[in-house]
Amino acid sequence: MFITDIKRVIDQVSREKGIDPEIMINTLKEAIVSAARKTIGPRADIEVHYDGKTGDVEVFHFKEVVQEVEFPDSELTLEQGYEYDPECEIGDSLGIRIDTEEFGRIAAQSAKQVIIQKMREAERNAVYENFIHKKGKIINGIVQRFDRGSVIVNLGQTEAVLRPREQMPKENYKRGDRIRAYVLDVLEESKGAQIVLSRTHPEFLMELFKTEVPEVAEGIVILQGAARVPGLRAKIAVSSTDSDVDPVGACVGMKGNRVQSIVQELRGEKIDIVQWSPDVARFVCNALSPAEISRVIIDEDNQSMEVIVNDEYLSIAIGKGGQNVSLACEITGWHLEVTSEEEYSREVKQGYESLMKLDNVGLPMAEILFKSGYASLLDIAETSAEELASVMEISEEAAQATIVQAGMRLMDQEQEAAAETRTAEQASLGQKEEAASEEVEPKEPVSEEVEPKEPVSEDDNQESGDGLLEQNDADVMDDEDAKS
Repeated sequence: MFITDIKRVIDQVSREKGIDPEIMINTLKEAIVSAARKTIGPRADIEVHYDGKTGDVEVFHFKEVVQEVEFPDSELTLEQGYEYDPECEIGDSLGIRIDTEEFGRIAAQSAKQVIIQKMREAERNAVYENFIHKKGKIINGIVQRFDRGSVIVNLGQTEAVLRPREQMPKENYKRGDRIRAYVLDVLEESKGAQIVLSRTHPEFLMELFKTEVPEVAEGIVILQGAARVPGLRAKIAVSSTDSDVDPVGACVGMKGNRVQSIVQELRGEKIDIVQWSPDVARFVCNALSPAEISRVIIDEDNQSMEVIVNDEYLSIAIGKGGQNVSLACEITGWHLEVTSEEEYSREVKQGYESLMKLDNVGLPMAEILFKSGYASLLDIAETSAEELASVMEISEEAAQATIVQAGMRLMDQEQEAAAETRTAEQASLGQKEEAASEEVEPKEPVSEEVEPKEPVSEDDNQESGDGLLEQNDADVMDDEDAKS
């Protein structure tokens, strides 16, 4: 054979690459058929038999017995057929055993290429099949190298990628570091399976609790959901199927050892363990802890809640940069608006005052409207006459008149607000112009006091001119005397 000890090779490659031995055997058969056709001809009918116990490979070239040969690579005459089978007849198909050593160098090279190609395809398929079942699970690997900010992780059988957006903030790695990550996706591509990892996904947090808390793995404690601001803060909602098991305490562990191991894995990320409740209002209150909630106003149609807290707990409920309320919104699935008691009282007072501007609404009716969800004139203007009539216990005609009046009051308020805005803008503009004029106005120049000269008369000018002429004549005469 041109391949020796084939059984050992198949077993070894199958074990190392995780490929099914049957795939290896079929690949070998295809390679031998390709090599045989390179030597004999493209129309040759080749069959390969492999003995799984001994590892022997037999190759047969089948030819049809014909009266006259047209295609030598697939036909032979009756006389030629007698050499292989003395009892053959026209139309029989004879299998002629051939030795693979007869294959030339080109045929052997072709067989090698087929084997390599099929092996790569089988290896890619094996990697995909092995890791597709690990999607959504935590996997361990070793940092292999770095590529444009991405971390390439060696998983043994293949490599995975941890992209920059899936990395924890301020988390640095070096080659050879061990890393735990969540298998976010397994993509089947032409070059092979691509495994995408994540350390920022909320499911990574939930999988960590499954590995650290036995009650979660056993199904006693159920993880209802999680939300994260990676590296800073996270919330996870838990419940229990056993009334004797405290889900929060089970996740925290003795002296906090269970949750602390998860915090260390997440590089100090603060984790709030929240007890889930079928009562949405109670669940929201638990999600906003440690803030104490005074009351909750639920709007089921818009899936939102207004949460009122004491003034001293307002900053705690909102959290640094709004993290606490944002995570509570994500984990509960409700839109939450956090308001202080003082702000809520002011809004209630303004709502009562606006409702009492209507002719047929006094304080008792304003209380009824407010409790029914009508907190302002806008709510009245946007409702239907039928609903308002049912709440106020009046006729639909009277309710429609109240709605029209509410709309007119709103228009008046808008006009007043617009007028106040224009007045404020004009006042501001006037102040700016006044300030600009003060900067531009030049200061008065300071002049020195100069005594005015006495006016000179024409006679004085004439005398002065005559005197000047006489002096000049005297000077000229003196010069002439000096020369003589």
